[in-house]
Amino acid sequence: MSEGGGDSTGTVAAGAVEALDGAAWRRGAGIAGFAGAAVGVVAAGAAVGVAVERLTVGRGMRRKARLALDSAGPYGTLRGTAGTALAEDGTELHYEVDEPEAPGKGKGFFGRRPEPPLTVVFSHGYCLSQDSWHFQRAALRAAGVRAVFWDQRSHGRSARGKGQREAGEPVSIDLLGRDLKAVVDAAAPEGPLVLVGHSMGGMTTMALAAHYPELIAERVVGAAFIGTSSGLMGEVTYGLPPVGMNLLRRTVLPGAFRLMLTQTELVEKGRRAVAELIGGIIKRYSFGSRDVDPGVARFAERLIEATPVDVVAEFYPAFAEHDKVAALAEFAGRPVLVLAGEKDMVTPSEHSRVIGEALPDAELVIVPGAGHLVMLEVPDLVSGHVLQLVGRRSAGLGAPPSGSWGRVGNAHRAAPE
Repeated sequence: MSEGGGDSTGTVAAGAVEALDGAAWRRGAGIAGFAGAAVGVVAAGAAVGVAVERLTVGRGMRRKARLALDSAGPYGTLRGTAGTALAEDGTELHYEVDEPEAPGKGKGFFGRRPEPPLTVVFSHGYCLSQDSWHFQRAALRAAGVRAVFWDQRSHGRSARGKGQREAGEPVSIDLLGRDLKAVVDAAAPEGPLVLVGHSMGGMTTMALAAHYPELIAERVVGAAFIGTSSGLMGEVTYGLPPVGMNLLRRTVLPGAFRLMLTQTELVEKGRRAVAELIGGIIKRYSFGSRDVDPGVARFAERLIEATPVDVVAEFYPAFAEHDKVAALAEFAGRPVLVLAGEKDMVTPSEHSRVIGEALPDAELVIVPGAGHLVMLEVPDLVSGHVLQLVGRRSAGLGAPPSGSWGRVGNAHRAAPE
């Protein structure tokens, strides 16, 4: 998206919002609905192309196509053995375990207890759920790898955060790191770990390292940071001109988030009223390619639609405060994968390069043409790199890429598959 189109795109976006009835819709639910559905970002800059596209296709046809994709797509249907971990404030965190074989089936030498298997723990991003790892989950199942998938508090099948609901406590990345520790204690209390996090999930992994360095030192044998950031999220412009984004942060976002927290039902109704337009905006911010599988694009849209707008508002301020560059040092000396889409506008690939600079022995992969949901856009490539990471510890799961695990200055540019 061209940065020079800020003024005209903002005009089109405003026109789309004004199509709703009543001043309250225009000023309240419409604006906040955009902010909530576009992963916490007022995505006015993406609306122009989307609006034009919607004018060329009949509304009834679009609705039928969306329903057909919802019924036909198998994405997000994989389920494992469910469990619940309790966070420090009593929030119930839903997790699922994929076991390579039934527990207790294996035998150790001379009747001794077998060593606990390696477990790969997947942490998802903002406004998503564990189902965003659908393709990687299938790949690890096929490879016979034990894996844990969990829903961050207030996301997916996890309960709404008790601290936020009952005490008005703010969400922080540090809190999410402690949530991850509770999940690890419940779902993988022993044995080696590989930690995989996308976007907010990568930040959660960094917070885990900051609070529990002994866990990283004693048990973590690898980590993958996918489309994530170690800090300075407050400077991200989301593809808009910096002046325009700064103006939105000062004038639009505070009011939008207040409405999302205090007039949730109104804003949800507004979001549903412009769902088709918002679906196009989500696609623009999720994927770098315009020819992404329509079923996958609709799956991503459904994941984000499932996140209540007040949860969007609760979590968004945490990103500006996130700063975990120092915590990355805990992963030094371990195999680390840092992977990002070249066209990511939510956590730009430059942020992955910063992580790579902090971990010079890491493998840095920038995927040409891919966007923020790189694990859905180029699933085989991402799954392959995760399996190679696991293969550093588990024999038979593939060797690491040639060139060892480093050379940030000569990062891989992996071709999309």
